[in-house]
Amino acid sequence: MSIASPFRPSGIFSAQWIPTDAEGRVDRASLASHIAFERSHGIGGILALGSTGEFPHFTVDERKAVLATVAELAAPLALIANVTDIRPRAAIELGRAAKSLGYSAIALMPPVFFPVSQADMLAYFLHVADAVGLPVMLYNFPELTGKRIDLPTVAAFAERAPMCAIKQSGGEFAYHRELIALGREKNFVVMSGSDTRLPEVFALGAAGCIGGLVNIVPELMVLIDRVCRQGQPGDATAAAGVMKALGPIIDQLTFPLNVAAGLEARGFNPGTPKTVVSPESRLLYAKIIAELRALFKHHHVALAPAAGT
Repeated sequence: MSIASPFRPSGIFSAQWIPTDAEGRVDRASLASHIAFERSHGIGGILALGSTGEFPHFTVDERKAVLATVAELAAPLALIANVTDIRPRAAIELGRAAKSLGYSAIALMPPVFFPVSQADMLAYFLHVADAVGLPVMLYNFPELTGKRIDLPTVAAFAERAPMCAIKQSGGEFAYHRELIALGREKNFVVMSGSDTRLPEVFALGAAGCIGGLVNIVPELMVLIDRVCRQGQPGDATAAAGVMKALGPIIDQLTFPLNVAAGLEARGFNPGTPKTVVSPESRLLYAKIIAELRALFKHHHVALAPAAGT
């Protein structure tokens, strides 16, 4: 048994980058031009304030303001709000704000820092879901949270809450198979974070991708989705090749600063880093920009209009 969700994400969603200035204020103009660019290339929706959105750097009030800005700029795209917080009260406050803004669902990662048993993780998910009253996408990214959402926890949550999806991110690619099989049984879908392996992801039966690289090359990822998942006419071989080549370049630098380098390489203003960046990382940042621009030029991926080309 499971509780049916009225919302089912599918296709390519941007794990949206949020540009800010040196004072931490959202650069609305840069965000607006970037979302318009992604929308023009056919993305299906946006995950606001996920890992790529660097949500831990914002206060609760700042996160609510970001959710409002994204909702305004991205309408009528499908919207998911990551409301994860170590404090259940804060997660509920954010979830209710997202609901009032018309978001389709909330996303929940395990609470960070302190150890959490699978039973307590499930209780946290259920408590927030019940208080908010929106469909929920669980969000598994153990490399960041330090905690894996185990399969029995996913199953128990799907049986007791309106679970629409799970986002599977990180290095455990094989976990997609178990989650997709469970989703077919429990009536939820899997949205992958494996941006550079989309043909494999879709062959397994994933419903879509929510990725940081959507910020950089949305048109390539939308093409792969249309051909490999939706079965539309076309050839996604070249696009998939660019994605595979892009991965090792981006991975030279830690996430999510590497996404900012990719945005800059594509011609967008990623804003000011939200944390202190070392001289070594700044050198890698510049190296990634140069290498990505060479890759884009070789494969005829044009710079964004914001770059004046």
